[in-house]
Amino acid sequence: MEVVKTIAELKKIVKKVKQDGKTIGLVPTMGYLHEGHMALATEARKENDFVIMSFFVNPTQFGPNEDYESYPRDLERDKKIAESVGVDVIFAPSVEEMYPTDGGIRIHAGRQATILCGASRPGHFDGVLQVVTKLFHLAEPTRAYFGQKDAQQAAIISTLVRDFNFPLEIRTVPIVREEDGLAKSSRNVYLSPAERKEAPAIYRGLKRAKEEYLLSKNAEKTIQVAKDYILSNTSGRIDYIELLSYPDLQQVDEKTDQFVLAAAVFIGKTRLIDNIIFTKEGETENV
Repeated sequence: MEVVKTIAELKKIVKKVKQDGKTIGLVPTMGYLHEGHMALATEARKENDFVIMSFFVNPTQFGPNEDYESYPRDLERDKKIAESVGVDVIFAPSVEEMYPTDGGIRIHAGRQATILCGASRPGHFDGVLQVVTKLFHLAEPTRAYFGQKDAQQAAIISTLVRDFNFPLEIRTVPIVREEDGLAKSSRNVYLSPAERKEAPAIYRGLKRAKEEYLLSKNAEKTIQVAKDYILSNTSGRIDYIELLSYPDLQQVDEKTDQFVLAAAVFIGKTRLIDNIIFTKEGETENV
């Protein structure tokens, strides 16, 4: 496995891989890898000849009061994990390498970015689209891999690729969970022992709410079931709980075939997100 830190080095490797007629799987991450990232890399390894994983804590997707400076970083640890799942190249650029110039042109994420996480994080998804556009151009992947845990992000990136004819496929990999149901996340390290015990109630609340919707087909009542359960079983503060169509993220109606039930909850100072994607027949979908 090779670690490169410059765009020039990465482009040289990509050119050679392309000349050899090989497919490329790209796994964009902000590092501090956990089992969710490993699942993305494992899927990329199965489906492609060559796997590139990026480690870049992207400043353009963090708001002024968010955890950019304190976001966990450990390249040496991450290198060992990436190598264990068959990654061929790690791309770990500096901020100066990724953003050497700024001509003022911006990507606007649009309607899908004004709800869910985007409602409380203005500009976040603009920053996400900025960095993935750069990574897509630099790595020239055949397929790029994202986790279902960030369902809104996956939907917005898929829309970008579809509407602007990016020559790659977006693959969304199911959420990886702890034994008690908590979705794996780099931010879980921020939880105190007491908060960590509370956190799985988010997923349990979403599962109860999903069953409510399948019985009642009442979106408002469904959301209330999730809120009541989470507030009764945690000391958390709810940022949002929403039931929407997926992947277009519209209000549900009788024609909706696939749903996302999504939540963001502050447990202590840590903001945790989770979701369940399911069909009107009740089947849980791994999109």
